[in-house]
Amino acid sequence: MVAFWRAACYEKNMKRIWQGTMLAVMGSLSTGTAEAQEASPAAAELLTKLRAGHPRLMVTQAEFDAARALTVSNPRVKKWRDDLAARAEKILREPPSKYEIPDGLRLLSTSRRVLERVRLLALMWQFGGEQKYADRAWAELSAAAAFPDWNPKHFLDTAEMTCAFATGYDWLHAAWSPEQRELLKNAMVEKGLRPALTVYRQGGWWTKSRFNWNQVCNGGIAIGALALADVEPELCGEILRHALKSLPLALTSYAPDGAWAEGPGYWNYATSYTVSVIAALESALGTDGGLSRSAGFDQTGEFPLYFTAPNGLLFNYADVPPGKFNGAAELFWLARKFDRPLLAARQLSFADQRPSPLNLLWGAAWAERDDLPLTVSLPRTRYFAGAEIAMLRGAWDDPLAVSVGFKAGDNKASHSHLDLGSFVLDALGHRWAEDLGRDDYNLPGYFGRERWNYYRLRAEGHNTLVINPTAAADQDPQAVAKIIRFETTSGKTLAIADLTAAYARHGARSVTRGVVLHDDKRVLVQDKIVLDQPGEIWWFMHTRAKVELTADGDGAILSFADGSKLNMWVGRQSAKSPLTVMDAWPLPASPQPAKQGENKGVTKLALHWQDTAEVTVSVWFYAFNGQTAPGIFLVEEKPLEQW
Repeated sequence: MVAFWRAACYEKNMKRIWQGTMLAVMGSLSTGTAEAQEASPAAAELLTKLRAGHPRLMVTQAEFDAARALTVSNPRVKKWRDDLAARAEKILREPPSKYEIPDGLRLLSTSRRVLERVRLLALMWQFGGEQKYADRAWAELSAAAAFPDWNPKHFLDTAEMTCAFATGYDWLHAAWSPEQRELLKNAMVEKGLRPALTVYRQGGWWTKSRFNWNQVCNGGIAIGALALADVEPELCGEILRHALKSLPLALTSYAPDGAWAEGPGYWNYATSYTVSVIAALESALGTDGGLSRSAGFDQTGEFPLYFTAPNGLLFNYADVPPGKFNGAAELFWLARKFDRPLLAARQLSFADQRPSPLNLLWGAAWAERDDLPLTVSLPRTRYFAGAEIAMLRGAWDDPLAVSVGFKAGDNKASHSHLDLGSFVLDALGHRWAEDLGRDDYNLPGYFGRERWNYYRLRAEGHNTLVINPTAAADQDPQAVAKIIRFETTSGKTLAIADLTAAYARHGARSVTRGVVLHDDKRVLVQDKIVLDQPGEIWWFMHTRAKVELTADGDGAILSFADGSKLNMWVGRQSAKSPLTVMDAWPLPASPQPAKQGENKGVTKLALHWQDTAEVTVSVWFYAFNGQTAPGIFLVEEKPLEQW
């Protein structure tokens, strides 16, 4: 789960993806919100507010001391501390990180390792003052300081390494000699801050981005500037001014409701740095310049609650692999910032499973509380207009409950796939309709010319429609689809998306898909497709379940080894086509790249119409336990326009 938000794309290829949206981004730079305007104070004004001394990044000495006290008095926090101490002891026996770019593009795994190690070792030193932790942190940092560079061609690597050095410089400041501080400072300046200043002055693409590169690059560099602002005021002041001008662009992507178009993994990556830089600004300067008041940011902590199915699996749209949500320490911070104790209550269990330094520092006070909500009181269904996705679920705290994630959205969004209209379906603890997730980032042209040739990124690799397939992209890469109706009434929740823009250039006059959850049990996916002239239409769904087709071809029984089953059938009024089983692999007319994921263990269910100008199809799903399928009991099937 962790690796996919740590990975990122190579700058040259990312530029191609951003070309279609850059004009809109530039427009927002000049106008912006009131908060964004406030967040661009002069460098001299910024530095007059700088907290004297160290530590001042994200956590003050008083906060370290308070957390340390709870490791003695609170059994839960003590367990976190003990787990972290055991991991720190293991690091003591490991060699320092080396300069390694195994894929020829990224130093990122090394930067992340240095940050993780230094943050943990510094925490242990703060809690006990044992010199062995400072010595091991020094070995890590001095080794990285000797690297030839921090790989500025892939600037995420540089930013995260700068954050690591800033953390070590600041949290361990009292442990360092003047000579050690000077070495750390020089490394940050020459390998982190000055390369960043060059990017800022040249208007580098990530300074205008609306997605994770903005927050990570600005966040890591700004944290470095805050660490050194008293010893390098001119350089750090200019960097902070640039960062605070750039960051609001990315924060607009949380509007209006806290969702994130890049998918849940990149929500975690982007939000971790958003929270870290805001926390550092507050602790070092006493203000975040209005960043935390960006529209939707106060709601973003609820987003992971919704994109996580009852069984813990992610609605893994965009470049996100299948897997479970493993929590996010920033939920503790968001809970405190916006008075959302529910977020802290949900994060506590994740912190128990694998504590981190920030879990302990931001979560220790929450572990003391005995008044946190035990159940989720939020609506069970939610439409997120910011990402154009809908989440429908039968219950919050039942891991066997039915849930559906349904996506419209923008094919131009960073890390997007051609997945407009796709859905995932969970019930009885299993995922029945599967999103295959991303493929290998190092595949040729993955973020460039070849992107739409890879099966997992094409519409045919998702649970959606393909119309008149050719080797070209099977949805319009520029298309935007919106959920035009979302409604919850007694006994059902429905969402309807207009997908016409995705298929207009494939000969479609109108394409609409609706998803409805009936009585928290039955799910219906219904499409209406109208073409300008007769053509070819495919309906696809991917699953890892065992599939047995019915004799009449109108349905299937899907099953897992524990006896859980899903009854799937084509509605009575649907255009006739037998349900068939296919390999999760490209159609004959599609591109056939030599290297791409093989999708082992995945079956594709398909409906297929040829020489057809209009199709209406309803596909029902009902999950059950036991050996006997329930009777097919349907509510009346109505055209989408009459739902």
